[in-house]
Amino acid sequence: MPNLKDLKNRIASVKSTRKITKAMQMVAAAKLRRAQDAAVAGRPYAERMNAVLSGLAASVGKSDSAPKLLAGTGSDQKHLLVVLTAERGLCGGFNSSIVKLARAKAEQLIASGKTVQILTVGKKGREQLKREYSSHFVDHVDLSEVKRVGYANADGIASGVIDRFIAGEFDVATLFYNRFESVISQIPTEQQVIPATFEDTGETGTVYDYEPDQEEILADLLPRGIATQIFAALLENGASEQGARMSAMDNATRNAGEMIDKLTIIYNRSRQAVITNELIEIISGAEAL
Repeated sequence: MPNLKDLKNRIASVKSTRKITKAMQMVAAAKLRRAQDAAVAGRPYAERMNAVLSGLAASVGKSDSAPKLLAGTGSDQKHLLVVLTAERGLCGGFNSSIVKLARAKAEQLIASGKTVQILTVGKKGREQLKREYSSHFVDHVDLSEVKRVGYANADGIASGVIDRFIAGEFDVATLFYNRFESVISQIPTEQQVIPATFEDTGETGTVYDYEPDQEEILADLLPRGIATQIFAALLENGASEQGARMSAMDNATRNAGEMIDKLTIIYNRSRQAVITNELIEIISGAEAL
């Protein structure tokens, strides 16, 4: 059993840790509000962009004149996995859930004989994947110095991905990120961005005349659409990260409180035992006299 000094030092250490986790919880709660508002505000724009591109893509189809970003290369042999994670840890299973989904996809593709390339955004994803897939890494985007992620960051990532596609380095690109639902719920999401795919918006019966032609407009909008999808994923990730961190730090604070209570009970019992032993020694000595 540890002595009283060790117990006292340990209680003081856990109390200091509880102060840190409580502070981190409060900071995450403050950041969550802004991140959640940004993610929610970005969804209608991304959905409307998806609707416009979906209509254009349906009109153009997979013809020879269709932009390469829509038609693809005609092959799915080479895959690029774009894994979006956080720059920091201490956010529960936020990073590991994204990496788990990306790892499962990579294993499936490799087992099928496909070529896999990995581009990571956020050092936590890179740290977890480099042990097994370091030979598959092609690039890394560091956002640790960015105070607030903006569209320019997403546009830079999208431009790099598109340049690799035009250079023939891959056939299919897929995003991996967490979609924010609530503080306790973040959904790991896999989304193909190249060749461009669009969700069914349910809009029917509307016919538009385009100037210039549809192929030219689509060729101009598709890179912006990919940047918009990446930006929306970064916003969803930002809200998910703060929600996960807030929840994790709340659990850590409560666990620290429970540990302090247990250690205090052990300390009091040990202190009582020491006092009892000292009294016994005093009484025994008095009786011997």
